[in-house]
Amino acid sequence: MRKNLKEARQRAGMTQQEMADRLGISLRYYQHIEAGQRTGDFIIWDTLEDITGVHQRILRQNESNHLDLEDNQ
Repeated sequence: MRKNLKEARQRAGMTQQEMADRLGISLRYYQHIEAGQRTGDFIIWDTLEDITGVHQRILRQNESNHLDLEDNQ
């Protein structure tokens, strides 16, 4: 799960449907991106960065990847 993306969307006061509409994609596709099941293209991530004000590198982090990095330190 992309916890940072979900939290950034919520801080922006947007539902998943509203975010999908802003991105011009289906709700289901957005849900897969937020769940970490789809990567999405660079245009989507650039737009997400613009909407949320959070760098896409942070938004892209999967919770499981983040935990793996912590375990290796």
